[in-house]
Amino acid sequence: MSLLHEFESVTEPLRLEELFPVTHPAELEIGCGDGGFLLEWATRHPKKNFIGVERLLGRIRKLDKKGRRAELTNLHLLRFEARYLLQYLLPDHAFDAVHIYFPDPWPKDKHRRHRLIGEHFPELARRILLPNGIVHLRTDDPAYFEQMQESFLPAKYFSVTETPVELANVTTEFERQWNEEGKPTLRVSYRLEK
Repeated sequence: MSLLHEFESVTEPLRLEELFPVTHPAELEIGCGDGGFLLEWATRHPKKNFIGVERLLGRIRKLDKKGRRAELTNLHLLRFEARYLLQYLLPDHAFDAVHIYFPDPWPKDKHRRHRLIGEHFPELARRILLPNGIVHLRTDDPAYFEQMQESFLPAKYFSVTETPVELANVTTEFERQWNEEGKPTLRVSYRLEK
């Protein structure tokens, strides 16, 4: 059975209890790519449920196949545009963590408005996170990293927190590739205050 969710409605919020056979704390990865991080993290944490979001069909089909092969019942996949999903379709106060690793940096000045992590992102994250929930961010792009930090600066309901070592040690395929090319991983985590 596919791990890929078939949307019956794109106006009704998802109900996590309908996606997973067992209710556990939930985490979300936006832009999960081919799933290197998500598969590893879901395997290590069977007492948590995970949702992976990816827009590209080929990538999410590959991840679906790998997740089924690994018999992961705590993983569900969504093929959808992230901003709309965050704003309208994910349930309020449902996630312990949101992971966003190496999002498209849209490096040209005229395209930067397309970046997911911008001035409106902290409020979107606040809506879907539980109190004490954490947003974990990684990039190799210094300009985008600066924008990420600037976006969270006015959001007084978030505070910078340490990225756990176990989490930092689970890398993505892109991350390993860029690290081999000498590009360091820039990471920051933000905790939602109670």
